[in-house]
Amino acid sequence: MIILFNKPFGVLSQFTDEHGRKTLSDFIRMAQVYPAGRLDLDSEGLLILTDDGRLQQRLSNPKFEKKKIYLAQVEGEPTEAAIIQLERGVLIEKRMTRPATAKRIAEPQLWDRDPPIRCRQSIPTSWIELGLTEGRNRQVRKMTAAIGHPTLRLVRHSIGEFSIDGLSPGEWRLIENHSRYSL
Repeated sequence: MIILFNKPFGVLSQFTDEHGRKTLSDFIRMAQVYPAGRLDLDSEGLLILTDDGRLQQRLSNPKFEKKKIYLAQVEGEPTEAAIIQLERGVLIEKRMTRPATAKRIAEPQLWDRDPPIRCRQSIPTSWIELGLTEGRNRQVRKMTAAIGHPTLRLVRHSIGEFSIDGLSPGEWRLIENHSRYSL
């Protein structure tokens, strides 16, 4: 079984929290499903949950190279050279990231974030789309910071052939027969 969940901002990618923050259990009430990967508290978008340990491993382990597409609103307007740097990889914590896909995009049609991102009149923002096959801790945020354009808002749009299309924040869809997908 696979659950596609559009994780809202401010929700932990786990089912319990000793500090009373929102968790997956506030939205999904199914036993024995676990996230295949994580999104940090201040990131939004696709989180896949499953009851299949092998599938969980295939979706989250970088050796299987499942591309994850992220939409990032960043401070400033990255140059073509900065985009190329993202594609080639950047140094994060003394290790280069794997090559990625990267491009500037028009502002995507997304839901309003609650709370909204901070807005500064003197600093423009823009959007980039990044495609990664690895998922280090806060990797997209560290990559955009490394090129001088900190991430303000981060939404994971897809993992492999699964996406958040048609799901509002907090909504989820169950896929019981996943044999037709190339996992």
